[in-house]
Amino acid sequence: MTLRAVVKGVGHYLPERVVPNSYFEDIVDTSDEWIRTRSGIERRHFAAEDETTSKMGADAARAALADAGLEPDDIDAIVVATSTPDLTFPSVATMIQNELGMTRGFGFDVQAVCAGFVFALTNANALIVSGQAKRVLVIGAETFSRILDMKDRATCVLFGDGAGALVLEAEEGAGANTDRGILSADLNSDGRLREMLYVDGGVSTTQTSGHLRMQGNPLFRQAVGKLAQTAETALSKVGLTDDDVNWIVPHQANIRIIQGTAKKLGVPMERVVVTVQDHGNTSAASIPLAMSVARAEGKIKDGDLLVAEAIGGGLAWGAVVIRW
Repeated sequence: MTLRAVVKGVGHYLPERVVPNSYFEDIVDTSDEWIRTRSGIERRHFAAEDETTSKMGADAARAALADAGLEPDDIDAIVVATSTPDLTFPSVATMIQNELGMTRGFGFDVQAVCAGFVFALTNANALIVSGQAKRVLVIGAETFSRILDMKDRATCVLFGDGAGALVLEAEEGAGANTDRGILSADLNSDGRLREMLYVDGGVSTTQTSGHLRMQGNPLFRQAVGKLAQTAETALSKVGLTDDDVNWIVPHQANIRIIQGTAKKLGVPMERVVVTVQDHGNTSAASIPLAMSVARAEGKIKDGDLLVAEAIGGGLAWGAVVIRW
């Protein structure tokens, strides 16, 4: 028998404020058509002044716990993926632990930017299969609106805020690729490519949070190849191929990247979960957000095989294969 980290619940949270593309027309030289054509984005959500990453993460966690039929003290650990924490420290995970009223267990953050949720899932899986935890809340939460340069039309129109969460629980499997749960993962990074996506601030440099900076075209070229490669690698580790996949759940960065990756994998868009039009790029929150929405819409069903793949600043990229 093999211990697996099985998805027991999923949930998400989006701020009330919806920001349409037209909002940016009075700020920078852009238009709804320009944004839609280049990114596929139609709208996104921006957090209110009093909405923090931890508050949104806690709301997503509550939804996931309710879906799983569990209480906060049923959880052994919280792993949060974020690049926009409330404070330099303590971790967002411990803030969410407190917000949920969870009086046991432990929590920590993972920072791999847009690939953060894939890295967090992999860490949570390791906690479970090693016996360190039985149930883990894995959360992606971001307030990227706080680090946008509203004078940079190439980036300010792309990002939004939100949070998503999964509850993972240890279950015995047969050790086959038909088991439910996380079946495999593939993680990568290359620090030589830092300049393609970064924030120009930090504690040990400017002592400010800084603004997001991106080299769009070079990043696009890197993304499609690396995302297809990591998905195929993760599948091959458990003897599966693209044909076995029910759903690709990609990081929701840009419709062109999503379409390009699907084409390279040979997966029709009908088997790709797409929410970028409604949420924009929510960084580490985008994959759990997409999973939660797709599950609520009845797309993702028990037994379905999913591949979640993402790439973000670092550059860092990876994929996780999950049977729901």
